[in-house]
Amino acid sequence: SEYGNTGKVAWVYRHFPIDSLHKKARKEAEATECAAELGGNEKFWEYTNLLYDTTNSNDSLPETELPKMAKTVGLNVEAFNACLSSGRHAAKVEADYQNAIAVGGRGTPNSILVTKDGVRTVLEGSYPYESLKSVIDAVIQ
Repeated sequence: SEYGNTGKVAWVYRHFPIDSLHKKARKEAEATECAAELGGNEKFWEYTNLLYDTTNSNDSLPETELPKMAKTVGLNVEAFNACLSSGRHAAKVEADYQNAIAVGGRGTPNSILVTKDGVRTVLEGSYPYESLKSVIDAVIQ
């Protein structure tokens, strides 16, 4: 939001489930897409934030909690369950994963800054906002 509609920065989120570390990540990613389908971008982020806040470590969240989280963020649980059990967002999650690999993603969290010229700066790991902002500002100068 700090960069607003300046056209200098576009932020793109990609799912990156690492199956060898987190066998539940794909289904959890699909759950976030079901939240988006049922409630738009706002519910996607509300659900995603709750998912990360609730999960203590890899594979620690029982899948039975996913619909409860949907209810917590105000989604229709029956519609959410139907969406999640359908698997209709599995292809999107896989496409995101493949795209992340193609542009240099190797883990999570991972940020890849791409200039309009296509020059990539890969930032592996978590960064405090001010540090990430400094890198973004340097790249867009």
